[in-house]
Amino acid sequence: MLIQFFGQSFFKITVKNQLGQEVVVAIDPFHKEFCGLKSPNKFGADALLITHDHEDHNNVDLVKGAEDGKETFLINGPGEYEVKGVMVYGIPAFHDNANGAERGENTMYLIQAEEMWLAHLGDLGQKSLTDEQLGHLEDIDILLLPVGGGGATLDAKAAGEIVSQIEPRVIIPMHYALPGLKFKFDGVEKFVKEMGLKPETVEEKIRLQKKDLPEEETRLIVIQP
Repeated sequence: MLIQFFGQSFFKITVKNQLGQEVVVAIDPFHKEFCGLKSPNKFGADALLITHDHEDHNNVDLVKGAEDGKETFLINGPGEYEVKGVMVYGIPAFHDNANGAERGENTMYLIQAEEMWLAHLGDLGQKSLTDEQLGHLEDIDILLLPVGGGGATLDAKAAGEIVSQIEPRVIIPMHYALPGLKFKFDGVEKFVKEMGLKPETVEEKIRLQKKDLPEEETRLIVIQP
């Protein structure tokens, strides 16, 4: 599984299905003009996941059709989906801690591939997950979660509490302060301190296999876009 991070909540996940075919999943591409970050070149994807309809998460035009000539499968809400043999599950959640009254709804996505489970929490604003949500998120291997706060989503402390609920094997933070970003968020360092873990820092992308997942301890990986 190849995980590429472009800033905010924008990821490109490349996995292999049971036939050994590559499947590309894009999540939450942003509008450069809206958030200020440098965006990647337009690339092909088999599926595009949108967690909520805000301009730093919904630039569907940045992702073109799949390399096999088929259209990109757009997923923008809760449900169960299959994309070329890869399962994707959308779990309903809220963008705030007031049942969506302030910022609306948010979809958390689970991707099952290569004998691993990856969860992307989108702009989760809930400070605690419900029992039903946890039922979907138990046994998650790789967790992508917002940590920058700023009134928009989880801050470092709340993100740490969500991690304690889910207990993933690998944590990859997102949605935090970056050079050029127009929004005022906390830096990732605050979350690193909150977790008390020594982070592994990589540039732009990381490849993870099932054998790379720790048995006991938790890996904290900071991807620098």
